[in-house]
Amino acid sequence: MLTTWVNKKSVEKKWYIIDASDLVLGRLSSFLATRLMGKHKSNYCPNIDCGDHFVIINAKNVKMTGNKLEQKVLYKHTGYPGGLKETTYKDILNSKNPEKLVKLSVKRMLPKGTLGREQFKKLHVYSEDKHPHDAQKPENIDFKSLSKKNIAGKNYANK
Repeated sequence: MLTTWVNKKSVEKKWYIIDASDLVLGRLSSFLATRLMGKHKSNYCPNIDCGDHFVIINAKNVKMTGNKLEQKVLYKHTGYPGGLKETTYKDILNSKNPEKLVKLSVKRMLPKGTLGREQFKKLHVYSEDKHPHDAQKPENIDFKSLSKKNIAGKNYANK
């Protein structure tokens, strides 16, 4: 039996689209991180970018379980003394860039360094249902049907 070696030219990258309406943010982010790295493929190689491209639409409608929407805080420092800024996740979802929340949660799950930045570029997040990637003919992934826990249902606070 021969061992096959993976290189950038032999990796086949597909395009997928996911509608993020009423999906739990953490479950969606971990699914995207593993798929962007390519860990779901049989020819996965940790030093080569072999993941797929993902288009996420309706990112403004993503949900969180429990009280995370009001209690979780995103911190940012300006670099100046006393420059610690904080915003809640609710403020981010109600801002003009709600896709920032999905991007940030996926980015923190990817490896740090040049490979992680290369993998992160394959994530395309849009707050509305319009996107400019129709020419790539992305396949639809019904993430809601994979598990009943992927949908934020009646038991969750932020409806």
